[in-house]
Amino acid sequence: MADTLLPPRADATAARLPLLDVLRGAAVLGTLMTNVWIFASPGSEWSVLQGGMHLPDPLADPSAATVAEAVFRFLADGKFLSLLTVLFGVGLAIQYDSAARRGERWPGRYPRRAAFLFLEGTVHFVLVFAWDVLMGYAVTALLVAWLLARSERVRRAVMWGAAGVHLSLTGLVTLGDVLTPDHAPKTVDASAVRLYAHGSWAEQIGFRLDHALGLRIEPVFTFGLLVFLFLLGVRLHRAGAFAPTAGGRRIRGRMAAWGLGLGLPLGAAAALGGPDFFVLGRYCIAPLVAIGYIGLIGWALDRFAVPGAAALGSVGRTALSCYVGQNLLCVVLCYGVGLGLAERLGGSGPWWVMGLWAAVSLTLVAASRLWLRRFERGPLEAVQHRVLGVRR
Repeated sequence: MADTLLPPRADATAARLPLLDVLRGAAVLGTLMTNVWIFASPGSEWSVLQGGMHLPDPLADPSAATVAEAVFRFLADGKFLSLLTVLFGVGLAIQYDSAARRGERWPGRYPRRAAFLFLEGTVHFVLVFAWDVLMGYAVTALLVAWLLARSERVRRAVMWGAAGVHLSLTGLVTLGDVLTPDHAPKTVDASAVRLYAHGSWAEQIGFRLDHALGLRIEPVFTFGLLVFLFLLGVRLHRAGAFAPTAGGRRIRGRMAAWGLGLGLPLGAAAALGGPDFFVLGRYCIAPLVAIGYIGLIGWALDRFAVPGAAALGSVGRTALSCYVGQNLLCVVLCYGVGLGLAERLGGSGPWWVMGLWAAVSLTLVAASRLWLRRFERGPLEAVQHRVLGVRR
């Protein structure tokens, strides 16, 4: 995560924030918009697999709380995770270009970097949060790094082949959900609810290890999507989609128009269609909206002095630290090993969950800005840099 950032251009104005900084900051805080509901649900991480995370239905209950929760979750679910995945592909392309300029062989030392990322993800999975993204990114990055040394024809074939496999798989799952008769509402195992409400940290670690296969199913299920989005990030970078040029601005405008113009109506239809279309919305339509988000953020930065852009840029420069930090904060605030807010406030409505997201986000913004006043990198980024011996 420390290498998906374009360095500031020498010809850029001092007031112009690097676009990728801001995008990465938005992606990190946006993933928390989805994950915060996991932390706040009874059974937490296990509730995702057990069907205990009940989605709001604004058609059945048009109250202000239900509508607000539905909009909040719709704007985030899957979109910012896809945005972050695209940015990983961009970062990989930047590293490849840097190695080429130095005349170094590729992938060269990159497998060491991917292995270290996998190790970071494993530690994060075991000690902090089951739905970690770093392990899946590390495995995908190894394949894409190899593909970067192949021809454009090979990359294009793999990219669209991976997309086809993913669309076929999600289509079959969605069809199965539609054709399966509705059952009674699902609930999480009472033992899992007790574990996260009252269990010790060691017991939670043991639970993740005992159920590692189930809790690691998402990166396996979405591997085709990960490969596609990584390679899409490479193509966008090489097309100049993130460059402060007239051509880059045109690309960003088209990304916003097509991504949001198609993705938002399709996503709204899937969301209103109910749980049967959840997989289709999160894993097929959400990436399209993510492309629109990239274009919209870039379009706004091209034309306006966007309030909060500097704050997002600070989070983006410390993305790995903020990603792990936000999950640590939510563990301490929501689980029984800390304040236990998930049990104390459970059933009181969605407002406290959205407030929790806002509070954690503001904490990360303030901490990242204060940290960067004194240090060049975030704390985990500095560890990664030191261990790998990255050359500037």
